[in-house]
Amino acid sequence: MAWVIWFTGLPGCGKTTVARRTKMLLDELGVRARILQLDEIRRVITPKPRYTEEEREIVYASLAYMAKLLNDEGVNVIVDACANRRRYRDLARRLIPHFGEAYVKAPIDVCIEREKERVAEYAPQGIYDKAASGAAVPGVNVSYEEPLDPEIEVDSSSMGVEEAARHVAERIVALFADSDHLS
Repeated sequence: MAWVIWFTGLPGCGKTTVARRTKMLLDELGVRARILQLDEIRRVITPKPRYTEEEREIVYASLAYMAKLLNDEGVNVIVDACANRRRYRDLARRLIPHFGEAYVKAPIDVCIEREKERVAEYAPQGIYDKAASGAAVPGVNVSYEEPLDPEIEVDSSSMGVEEAARHVAERIVALFADSDHLS
């Protein structure tokens, strides 16, 4: 049975970096997974995003359903998406039998500093600066609802990327040890 792990956390917390390194570590173990990165997918679903509540509902429901479809075909999936409301992640949990959340946490001030320095392939740039002019940014002027009981949690402000990714990969293996997708 295939699994899905949803990486969640504030913008700039390190989700994408930890998710990519986790995938590489799993690859080394012979465990294949597909990353669904919301910022990349959003370019197709909402090429001119407004980040409204209605738009977020549609985008996150679409992402959860994409993960479910891949999972139904036996593909392990790593979802890389803030999903600032629990209900977005809870929908995926209801749809997908072997599901877990990986919460990448970091204080907002750390996320703001990282976001200033990063050059992300798909993520919008300068989002925390845009919050000052009214843009809806999780953790600033839109709430970010932390997972209540995530299967995996790492603090990217106190752990390096390698340490965090190793912890996540080890937890995935432990969580889904009975899976025929961990050979």
